Amino acid sequence: MKPRKQLVVNADDFGFTPDVNEGIVEAHRRGILTAATLMANGAAFDDAVKLARQTPSLDIGAHLVIVGGRSTLTGRPLPASVPRLLAAIARRDIRVYEELRDQVRRIVDAGLRPTHLDAHKHTHVAPPVLDAVARIAEEFGIRWVRRPFDFPLNALPVPPARRFLSQALGLLLRARFHRVLARRGCRTTDHFAGFQITGRFRTPELVALMAAIPEGSTELMCHPGRCGEALRNARTRLKESRERELEALVSREAREAVERNGIALVNYGGLV
Repeated sequence: MKPRKQLVVNADDFGFTPDVNEGIVEAHRRGILTAATLMANGAAFDDAVKLARQTPSLDIGAHLVIVGGRSTLTGRPLPASVPRLLAAIARRDIRVYEELRDQVRRIVDAGLRPTHLDAHKHTHVAPPVLDAVARIAEEFGIRWVRRPFDFPLNALPVPPARRFLSQALGLLLRARFHRVLARRGCRTTDHFAGFQITGRFRTPELVALMAAIPEGSTELMCHPGRCGEALRNARTRLKESRERELEALVSREAREAVERNGIALVNYGGLV
């Protein structure tokens, strides 16, 4: 019988730094994490590939990067922000499809079989990026693509601006988003959570979120990691918060909340 509540707990940024990789694998081995998405242009890509091979129960997807870091295709810097990306697309200065396809190809050539796709900074809500992602998913036979629209998190302390942005994105972009994916034979989970609480959850917030998980399938996006020297020197706002997320994901309270609320932990390969 299909479980009433299925939850994929996915860590973004696998391959970003070695200490982020370490935290992701720990969150899987000791906690409730079931999947991770790999950055093909990450500084610690090779380390992540090695860890993925050593941890076959960790479901691997592709964390497609079109903002920040360097191109795997040309070696040149990618646009540093979403507005700069959109400007580059308008000027036709960036080959979105070719860049993202090359990233997936790099993961596949490393011997991994990605089961799902998402995008750094949720750039696949932008129509030109979404079109490329859906095409790539079809070409590589990758069935699942992240739906980056949070379900309501009224019981959690979400900043008003972030709550508004999440709701606005959903209203403006959701219909086209699902239409494009359906044309390419792609699927999404029924629900998604994580955008509004990125960098802001500890164990109590994670426990509260488990009580709010709706029936159907849900993906929870998270960013666990160890905050060592490599991460401290990296360009990201998520540093100490990764340690707090890791502590929450491996906590006894989180595991008990999963069981208490009748949630089946799954990965994308095991979604019913």
